[in-house]
Amino acid sequence: MTPFYDDLETRSTAARAQAQLAGLKAQVAQVKASDASWLGEAVVDSLDDLVELPVLRKSDLVEMQTSRPPFGGIPVDNVSHVFQSPGPIHEPGGNTRDWWRFGRFLHACGIGREDIVQNCFAYHLTPAGTMFENGAAAVGARVLPAGTGQTDQQIAASAALGATAYAGTPDYLKVILDRARESGTTLGFTKAAVSGGALFPALRQVYADAGITCRQCYATADLGLIAYEAAEEDGMILDEHVIVEIVTPGTGTPVPDGEVGEVVVTTLNPDYPLIRFATGDLSAILSGQSATGRTNRRIKGWMGRADQTTKIKGMFVRPEQVAALVAVTGAERARIVADRDGDTDTMAVQLEGTGLDAEAAATSVTDILKLRGRVTLHAPGTLPRDGLVIEDRRNYET
Repeated sequence: MTPFYDDLETRSTAARAQAQLAGLKAQVAQVKASDASWLGEAVVDSLDDLVELPVLRKSDLVEMQTSRPPFGGIPVDNVSHVFQSPGPIHEPGGNTRDWWRFGRFLHACGIGREDIVQNCFAYHLTPAGTMFENGAAAVGARVLPAGTGQTDQQIAASAALGATAYAGTPDYLKVILDRARESGTTLGFTKAAVSGGALFPALRQVYADAGITCRQCYATADLGLIAYEAAEEDGMILDEHVIVEIVTPGTGTPVPDGEVGEVVVTTLNPDYPLIRFATGDLSAILSGQSATGRTNRRIKGWMGRADQTTKIKGMFVRPEQVAALVAVTGAERARIVADRDGDTDTMAVQLEGTGLDAEAAATSVTDILKLRGRVTLHAPGTLPRDGLVIEDRRNYET
């Protein structure tokens, strides 16, 4: 097997940026020509102009799809499947080669023509099963469409058909292995491609001890593949057909590389153009390049949820409100801290910046958050860079 899926994985930064800009311009033109344009009047002449476009959130997509089903008026093409995920949100799917781009991830897992992939992702309503099947076809592997559940039947089929690779959630593979061991059944898994949950180091080691190389990817039903592992402890390499930004939660403002923020993705798939789509997940850009020789940027992987909406004193406080507070006060950043004093909720508002007015900020807090809170001012660079704009310190177990 060749080390790389295609030449895109080793192209120069300049060549990648040029291709991304061309793809972005095409996506913007396509969306602006549709009935679903949420982009406004901003013009994109460079990748730096991407930040001038509004962020599209899942709540926006639900509203669009409710008024103009099934896809909210977004132009779609080459669609062979329609799915419905919780929300509900409808996603289109195609059956052309590597439509969701999972072939790149499976190739990085070492999966190819000699493999039979036991696909334990769901095939019904949601797209995960079809995503991995489409990727397996791209690398020439055969597929055992196992789906979810019926573990004993899966073990029997896997042993009889000689499955060599597993695709599914990180924890279900252990369920299969444990049950197979109990029944005295020998399985042939040597590779695993997982997603949809956390792959903890201890669990990865369990698979390594069983002779299984396990890699994980980061993907969503709306966007397809976003990033993937090609080696252990090497971060997740960005897919070649997405543009990823890490922004302050609740805003569209990028954070410096290395700082935790919300993952916002623009897909360059012309069949379903999503531009600046907020995933609601936290991650951070890693410095340097992959040890595997792939030249695209890397992220740390999933680091929690960016939707930090918290109820304080009976009122919801949202990241978007924190962003509005930053804009009104002139602060560089803000952090809301929810805590308790006995049986009563408390709220502290930490503002970072220079030349701030605590009294005026307190008035803005009341106007925007509809709550009173203690305002403290902090020097630039002193608040944590952990992606949190709302920190909940309350202990609900005591």
